Amino acid sequence: MVQNPARRTALTDAAIDVLAREGARGLTFRAVDVQAGVPAGTASNYFANRDDLLHQTARHIHHRLTPDPAVIAELLRAPRDRALVTALMHDLLGRITAERAGYLALLELRLEATRRPDLRAELTGTIREQLEANIAYHVGEGLPGDRETVVVLYLAMTGLLVEHLTLPEVLGVDGLAALVGTMVERIVPSA
Repeated sequence: MVQNPARRTALTDAAIDVLAREGARGLTFRAVDVQAGVPAGTASNYFANRDDLLHQTARHIHHRLTPDPAVIAELLRAPRDRALVTALMHDLLGRITAERAGYLALLELRLEATRRPDLRAELTGTIREQLEANIAYHVGEGLPGDRETVVVLYLAMTGLLVEHLTLPEVLGVDGLAALVGTMVERIVPSA
């Protein structure tokens, strides 16, 4: 396997775009090469097979969806209350909306994981780790609520994101900010 990290990143970025646009069935080495604007056969030099491409793409998606530490640090200057949780959820909504292809690709990988046990195990582990890290972070930062609060908020935001990114006309975009506020108000206990 070729070891050019910048090229590998460009190829996994291209794979994310292909997944988001074409779905898992459209994810081929050729499609990745075309999307990345590289010579035919390049992707096959970086990934042992399609499963390797799927696994490395799954890992890279989570990197792309990670929040900006400076933005989070700025948000955390506020009191630990519902308003802060609401601001954090607005940041999440904004990041995922801006990184629409990454989130749609993740949804495609989740669907593909129902047919590929190894991918399912990897995604389950990664997403479980992230959820546990979010729970620990929420509790450790002294935000209102407990473990169950974070899990319910995670499920509510996941549903909102899926709806917003796949069928935005169902909820409309005008009321999303208010909806996020309502979700936090109903899920997160007052401090």
